[in-house]
Amino acid sequence: DIGALAVARRMSEALGAPLVYQPYSRLVIDCNRAPGVDSSIPVESDGTRVPGNLDLTPAQIEARVEDVFRPYHETMGRLLDERAHRRRPTVLVSVHSFTPTLRTDPSPRPWAIGVIYGRDARIARHLIRLLREALACEVGDNRPYVVDLENDYTIPVHGERRGLPCVELELSQDLVADAEGQRRWADLLVEWLPRAV
Repeated sequence: DIGALAVARRMSEALGAPLVYQPYSRLVIDCNRAPGVDSSIPVESDGTRVPGNLDLTPAQIEARVEDVFRPYHETMGRLLDERAHRRRPTVLVSVHSFTPTLRTDPSPRPWAIGVIYGRDARIARHLIRLLREALACEVGDNRPYVVDLENDYTIPVHGERRGLPCVELELSQDLVADAEGQRRWADLLVEWLPRAV
């Protein structure tokens, strides 16, 4: 996701929080989708065919799960297990970015940031209110996405199943495409996220 890793790194450093990420494009395998769902290894992305994902054998798909997906989630699971064992208060924040427009859907996507949540809205409700009061921009309430096992993995599996306060943040890619925008949004989130917890 364009800009998301730079924002997450800056937030991690400023908050003294661990960061788990993987370096592969989500077109190789989307680590925020359950293996086996159509969007896990997409054959098309916003109307563009993904040639490297066409006609994969079951063994090739399993290799991506084993080499990319599983290590990422095992690392996150171990980290969360260790924090629980040490009784360390933990909040799970998943940082992503979204395209401001889609070629395959002309519907407007006016949000600067989307605050995404599932069953657990502890952080999300407060953060949405705080950001709407503080910023002169559109804040999406479960927009442009929602949390469910077809469209998400990290929040329901690592957050909700563990009973952790959790939230997914979706930043518009046009606002975090350069270093200045990445710094701006990371600093804003470092300021407002702790107030929502």
